[in-house]
Amino acid sequence: MELQKRRRKGMDLSHQLTVRPAIQDDVDSLVAFSAAMAWETEQRRLDEARLREGTLSLLCTPSLGFFMVAEVRETERPRLVGQLMITYEWSDWRNGVFWWIQSVYVDPAWRRRGVFRRMHDAVMASAKAAPNICGVRLYVEQDNRTAQMVYQRLGLSPSTYKVYEQDFVLVRDPQGHSSTDS
Repeated sequence: MELQKRRRKGMDLSHQLTVRPAIQDDVDSLVAFSAAMAWETEQRRLDEARLREGTLSLLCTPSLGFFMVAEVRETERPRLVGQLMITYEWSDWRNGVFWWIQSVYVDPAWRRRGVFRRMHDAVMASAKAAPNICGVRLYVEQDNRTAQMVYQRLGLSPSTYKVYEQDFVLVRDPQGHSSTDS
């Protein structure tokens, strides 16, 4: 019991973890996190130059969406340990906007310490406070059971929709490997 208390105490990030909107100075971490997430979840190697341009486009164009980051203050300088991206979907049925949570990544050394929960809580508080936001959605790789369990514990439920796509940039070969067509 004492060991569990010490572990939980060591995991308490409330005094050192901050969640905030990303800024352009965060681009290197965002690119690194997105590339790591793509490899970890889908074994996709992304074109880093394209990824950097896409990340900067979002950071510079608020109408496309925004990134939220989690940072810890271990020393004088804060260190980013997590990210998520929000993009928008208009719903004519609801006369409102869904926020899509995408590109979720938490540094492996900081997982299972409440980092995603804090980012999710910040997103939900902001979404609920905005009168034109009608809900929050996310998609998850169908075999990523760990992430699915986390999302369900936070109150998200599986949708009745399946996502279909025709991707013009990231192409899968017949063996399931992906490549980037430039």
